[in-house]
Amino acid sequence: MQRHFIKELERLKLTVLKMAALARRALQNATHAYLNRDEALARQVVDGDREINDLEMEIDELSLTMLALEQPMAKDLRFILGCTKISNELERIADQGVNIAERTVFLCQNPPLDPIPAMERLIEVVDEMLEKAITAFAEQNTEKAFDISKMDDLADQYTLEVLQSLIAYMAKSTPLTEKRLLNTRRSILTIIISRCLERTGDMATNIAEQVEFIVKGNKIKYQ
Repeated sequence: MQRHFIKELERLKLTVLKMAALARRALQNATHAYLNRDEALARQVVDGDREINDLEMEIDELSLTMLALEQPMAKDLRFILGCTKISNELERIADQGVNIAERTVFLCQNPPLDPIPAMERLIEVVDEMLEKAITAFAEQNTEKAFDISKMDDLADQYTLEVLQSLIAYMAKSTPLTEKRLLNTRRSILTIIISRCLERTGDMATNIAEQVEFIVKGNKIKYQ
């Protein structure tokens, strides 16, 4: 294998890992802003999305160049294809962070809802899923990738618990029209945040599936 090609593969991996770090930080900042009602931090997440989009374009261009000029085979080919799909998932994860941040801005401008324990647990499990997915890619570790799919059911459960608690809250909300409308809107935005987190868990699972594809050539999604 040519030394130049090896360097380009390493460059591709490092760029994906850089994008992964930024996407995870965006999600962490968005959820921190939500939990701590930090409007300034939420706005920072929205403003920082462009850098992640630029990295996705860089990964696509690098991958296409390598496919065209090097004509890779076997695992090298799977690695390049897997990187392009992982970068797409990371861009979508960063978008979910932006979605959370945008809803958080409104929530920060209004009185807080009571704490929702299931939401805090959802945030923790989704961050752990994303951390494991990134580590699995960095180490090419299929065992860690397998662990993530088992955690996805837990994320789904917490998402459902958030939904149930907020539906119950809206059902017993004050009959006064203006306040009831505000309570309903805050509840719906919080439900949307939980759905953004649930989708992020799905995307972390997709990344894990790409690690399995890169290392072993298995396509879990179709099994």
